[in-house]
Amino acid sequence: MMENIILIGMPAVGKSTVGVIVAKRLGYNFVDTDLVIQEKEGKLLREIIAEVGPDGFLEVEDRINAEIEAEKTVIAPGGSVVYCENAMKHYKEIGKVVYLQVSFETINKRLRNAKSRGVVLRDGQTLKDLYEERVKLFEKYADVTVCEDGLELEETIEKVLASLN
Repeated sequence: MMENIILIGMPAVGKSTVGVIVAKRLGYNFVDTDLVIQEKEGKLLREIIAEVGPDGFLEVEDRINAEIEAEKTVIAPGGSVVYCENAMKHYKEIGKVVYLQVSFETINKRLRNAKSRGVVLRDGQTLKDLYEERVKLFEKYADVTVCEDGLELEETIEKVLASLN
């Protein structure tokens, strides 16, 4: 069993920020899969979405996340990875899935411009709709849930580390 930690959650929950520090503390590697996707595709996420649409992007995201090979690595996939069955099956096999959970109000405050962050919103879909749709999937795949509402970054990191034992 490879000891990887996969952080899932909405955009702006701090998967990359928390992930880098957790990786440093554990002596693990860190992978931000959005950067891997951009590198492999040679385009920014928003450019990929503009070219192939939300469904096409999810196909790319599923394929690339399902191919991630890692050991002793903290992996921070994009928030939409929970729509990707192959990727999530792969992540459940190679590590522990930690859901960084925050309220919609917190996400709404943190996420100024969803589109420029490469957030996959369908036509007419609001951030609230997206949040409600994804929460069910985050809960489905999570091995551990860490609620970060009202926590400082350091407190979130401590909770994640404590949840791994």
